[in-house]
Amino acid sequence: MSFPPYPCYRPSGVDWLGDVPEHWQIIQSRRLFTQRKERALTSDRQLTASQKHGVIYQDEYLLLEGQKVVQVILGADILKHVEPGDFVISMRSFQGGIEWCKCRGCISSAYVMLIPGDAVHGGFFFYLLKSITYIQALQSTTNLVRDGQAMRFENFTQVDLPLVPVEEQQQIASFLDRETAKIDALVEEQKRLIDLLKEKRQAVITQAVTKGLNVDAPMKPLVNKWLGVVPVSWDVKPLKVVCSYNDDVLSENTPPDLNIEYVEISDVEASKGIISSISLKFADSPSRARRLVQNGDVLVSTVRTYLRAIAPVVNPPSNLVVSTGFAVLRPRDIDSSFLGYVCQAEFFISDVISRSVGVSYPAINASELVRINVPVPSSSDQRNIGHFLDRETAKIDILIAEAGAAVGLLRERRSALVSAAVTGKIDLRGLMPASKAEHREAERMKESA
Repeated sequence: MSFPPYPCYRPSGVDWLGDVPEHWQIIQSRRLFTQRKERALTSDRQLTASQKHGVIYQDEYLLLEGQKVVQVILGADILKHVEPGDFVISMRSFQGGIEWCKCRGCISSAYVMLIPGDAVHGGFFFYLLKSITYIQALQSTTNLVRDGQAMRFENFTQVDLPLVPVEEQQQIASFLDRETAKIDALVEEQKRLIDLLKEKRQAVITQAVTKGLNVDAPMKPLVNKWLGVVPVSWDVKPLKVVCSYNDDVLSENTPPDLNIEYVEISDVEASKGIISSISLKFADSPSRARRLVQNGDVLVSTVRTYLRAIAPVVNPPSNLVVSTGFAVLRPRDIDSSFLGYVCQAEFFISDVISRSVGVSYPAINASELVRINVPVPSSSDQRNIGHFLDRETAKIDILIAEAGAAVGLLRERRSALVSAAVTGKIDLRGLMPASKAEHREAERMKESA
């Protein structure tokens, strides 16, 4: 759907806005917003500001994210009061914009609260202050934010804002509520599809490496609760019998001019079981031991095992080393491709996690890892299963990539639509107002997203 421009434009004199509708004005942001400096009330609940969820209560954030946030227990007098309708500048606002708060409570003094004036419609500025063009303008106010410095009120006041008639702000906000809700719903559909495809990929791998390709093969029960049953003709052996645990490390005296490349746990894309990127060159990486790897090895993360960072090493660049947070399994009496898929199977990952120790950073000892039992079919069956899974996972990976590309396009469409609307590049005044049913549906989609 395309939308018409305004009839007449004039230069705004502000780079991030460009030309604006003739009747729009440009105003200093400090004339639209003032700074709230009230101390927290004793009855205030603590809030958390995040780019993902906006400004919400800390206990709600904990439920949504399953992680703790820093709470101020002693010295609560340094907390600031927040009112519904305030906008909150967080330490990360230069990355994702300024948050609109709908809760009453208190928040860390590291944040800046903005009180909107009478000429501000909260819904319109919710979109404007998180639009990509505004964020870029905010980023240009200082380089310090890129070095971890807090975004301050002075940064906010350096960016002039459009002064738009309040009724027009309401119309733009209502339009964006409806349209972004539709786009967000489509994004969620694609994300659910991606999750289902990832689950299917995992199931296909697990089925093949534990049951084989012959659906009529007789099975034998096992004591191992994670592995379950396997074909009667298969063996079951500990990892240490079929592969070696490579503990070779790179010398700290290795010259940096060897151009050695380095893989961290974050460089492994768990859902695809691949090394998706190379983190650092050796010369720039931290001074510590690094494990040597070669083609056919399988990397298994032994720290933060819940991340499921497991990947075979396939045609690596020369001189590749990996973090000591990985166990490097080198196939001995097992096909390397088959071993790579075994280590990605659900039974194996569950066994690794169950044997891990620790709460915040669960880890498994290498000697414990190699005790895990794995299925060992005949050599020909291993090769056939490996070839089968190469084909099937490649098909699923293509579908996942297509759904991911669709998400990217939808998000680009959303961002472009918001920026065009809040900077006056499209005229939304003549659109028919949405019916109550459409409003309810838009709200429903927004909440479900």
